Amino acid sequence: MFEQLTERLESVFKKITGRGLLNENDVKEALKEIRVAFLEADVNYKVAKDLIANIQERAIGQEVTQSIRPGQQVVKIVNDELAKLLGAENAPLSESAQPPTIVMLTGLHGGGKTTLSGKLAKLYKARGKHPLLVAADVYRPAAKKQLEILARSIDMPFYTSDSEAVGICLEAAKFAREKLYDLVILDTAGRLHIDDDLMAELIDIKAKVKPSEILFVADAMTGQEAVNVAAAFNEKIGLTGVALTKLDGDARGGAALSIKAVLDVPIKFVGVGEKL
Repeated sequence: MFEQLTERLESVFKKITGRGLLNENDVKEALKEIRVAFLEADVNYKVAKDLIANIQERAIGQEVTQSIRPGQQVVKIVNDELAKLLGAENAPLSESAQPPTIVMLTGLHGGGKTTLSGKLAKLYKARGKHPLLVAADVYRPAAKKQLEILARSIDMPFYTSDSEAVGICLEAAKFAREKLYDLVILDTAGRLHIDDDLMAELIDIKAKVKPSEILFVADAMTGQEAVNVAAAFNEKIGLTGVALTKLDGDARGGAALSIKAVLDVPIKFVGVGEKL
């Protein structure tokens, strides 16, 4: 996903690290190229602008001019600022003081919510948790069956019922308490686009089930559209984090670099590949 951007940045870095001293114009010229590289990689315009401003502030200061190897110092600053942009610290899953911890996965159709449900269940089972997978998509034909087959393939407990979505989530939480499952993963419905019915249902689930985490599952391949959709979800239901899927794809990677800055919520997971 980041190959193209990496190549562009490397060619800029090669020019500046090959020189001895760097003057202000050299740095500005390099930053201009870096900015173009970010925009071509589909990084959000405002995010790219702020990022370059932060890099420039540090790169034109004493940090670089008084450095023994100024070119390397600029490379380090770019690296630091990119790390900050993506979230410099790991943000773990928020766990409920009173089990079970309920994680609600949201997003549009095809983003990878169901596959991610299985991956999360597997990950947390390996960490000593007792997850329960819950199919709460009552609209898409065979959505429940899909999660059931997936759950069986990884030997994971599964819950659904004939109730409407909110009912399924409430029943699943009660079932989890009775059976001592300490992590409930709600695979909610997606749509092909944002609509009022979908949002109303998610708001209802949030109000009644009170999940510890509401994660937006963003398909990193959809670029800026993923960022725009996530922003709409965040505005309506309030997200606690993002899970970026399909990071092994060959898209331009800009959504991955923009999403945390735009939403101001951490990227909690990244998904690679269809296999669990």
